[in-house]
Amino acid sequence: MTTLEHLIKNYGYLAVMLGTFLEGETVLVLAGIAAHLGYLKLSLVVLAAFIGALSGDLLYFFLGRWHGPGILLKHPQWQTRIDKLQKLLARYHSPLILMSRFLYGLRMVAPFALGLGHVPPGKYLLLDATSVLVWTVAVAAGGYLFGNFLEIIIGDIKRYELLVMGAIAAVGILIGVIYYYRRRKYQDS
Repeated sequence: MTTLEHLIKNYGYLAVMLGTFLEGETVLVLAGIAAHLGYLKLSLVVLAAFIGALSGDLLYFFLGRWHGPGILLKHPQWQTRIDKLQKLLARYHSPLILMSRFLYGLRMVAPFALGLGHVPPGKYLLLDATSVLVWTVAVAAGGYLFGNFLEIIIGDIKRYELLVMGAIAAVGILIGVIYYYRRRKYQDS
């Protein structure tokens, strides 16, 4: 029988890498809690999240740089958001790169827009890697501390780990669904 502990120990770092490649706070918070429980090492959670998040950002950056205009022709509804980001980019070049990781809902659009804006790849890589590192450490440490908080409140958190992790995952999924439908409503209007 496969236990939650077995799954986390065997696939946890891969899940963190894939989850942060796609978007990721919920996955990273859960990984921080898993590190608090002793299933994962916090330093390796941070490393996996850093690799996943930076890889995702670079993918969207280079998609914007190499294929941006063609992609925008296929998805004209993105143009309004891209135009807003381009205006911000012209005004707040480096700060926008540093903050884009912290702007929920713009994590995929911002690197794409920055690639369209012809930001030099070396500059983007340096600033984005800095942003990703700060974000990764903050969110993973937050999950770790949240695990500590839960242990203080609940007591033996391992007795309730499936319930706690399921509730956090459900909240993360709910936030994602709400965001998705709000974004669709915004694009349709």
